[in-house]
Amino acid sequence: MTDNSDKSGFVKSYYGKVVRSTQDLKTSTCKCDDSTLSPYIRAIEKKIDDEILTRVYGCGSPIPPAIEGCVVLDLGCGAGRDVYIASHLAGPEGFVIGVDMTLEQLEVAGRHLDKQMKRFGYSRPNVEFRHGNIEDLKEAGIDDNSVDVVISNCVINLSLSKERAFSEIFRILKPGGELYFSDVFTGRRVPDYLKDDPVLHGECLSGAMYTGDFRRMLRGLGCPDFRVISKRRITIDNPEIEARTGMVDFYSMTIRAFKLDSLEDVCEDYGQVAVYKGSITTCSHSFELDDHHIFMTGKPVPVCGNTASMLQETRLARHFKVTGDRSVHYGPFDCAPAFTKPEREGKGGGACC
Repeated sequence: MTDNSDKSGFVKSYYGKVVRSTQDLKTSTCKCDDSTLSPYIRAIEKKIDDEILTRVYGCGSPIPPAIEGCVVLDLGCGAGRDVYIASHLAGPEGFVIGVDMTLEQLEVAGRHLDKQMKRFGYSRPNVEFRHGNIEDLKEAGIDDNSVDVVISNCVINLSLSKERAFSEIFRILKPGGELYFSDVFTGRRVPDYLKDDPVLHGECLSGAMYTGDFRRMLRGLGCPDFRVISKRRITIDNPEIEARTGMVDFYSMTIRAFKLDSLEDVCEDYGQVAVYKGSITTCSHSFELDDHHIFMTGKPVPVCGNTASMLQETRLARHFKVTGDRSVHYGPFDCAPAFTKPEREGKGGGACC
């Protein structure tokens, strides 16, 4: 078995010295596809320096809307592309922290700070980069209940202690705060012998999480309901590596989870109804909570108790009108847990469907 310290050292070296641009990656797993970015995010990306954009290693677009004025933390920020996009969206009253364990990546991110702030028209920086590990955010100076939104792009799979990483995330999130991240998941557990391959680990494959284990982990940490925003099958585009890993189905998934005490492990019906006000500038016609809850502006939608909590007890509350409470229970909501249903391309599962 490969020692965990060896793996950690390899990852630092891999993304600090071996991989200097996306062209150095051996698979397509962590090569971001800009076609998945929202138009308003692509417009912000055009304001970001080319050196940063050549060092984007990710599998999705983990930046939610409605983060103006928020404190945002990017786990495994790398050269800072997502930090700077979040900086633009959070605005001068918001604040974005980027944490990464690779000094070479942080050097690139920090070198462009002043230039990016000038491009965004900010009189003072709303960004700070810190060296640290995602499994120990106290070391990076992140206090309890201090962050509104945590984002991450294809990094948590690299963690050698994922439960510690998620535990830290829920420690530092404010009540009602949100984890919104993209990562590599699998439809079955990765065999142990593949986990010992350092290149497969560095390429975000051997550390990928089995969706069932992820669900159980979050439930154990007090989060019984997470929501899938998007899911797509990953093509590795390397015949040699694909031959070794072909028994495993890999997916890029973007997921949101809230720090809420009111969530239940299944969907319950309390007769609640939600109406989206259309007040988020970048989502004026509709708002997508997850891959099966799309709220058209002004249209009343029956929701389960968990969905109502996500809309009422978070930063989204000012954008929704939710009627009803939990004083009367009408039984189970008319849907089954998504992880018990046949999986379809583009679908995945937390508690509601």
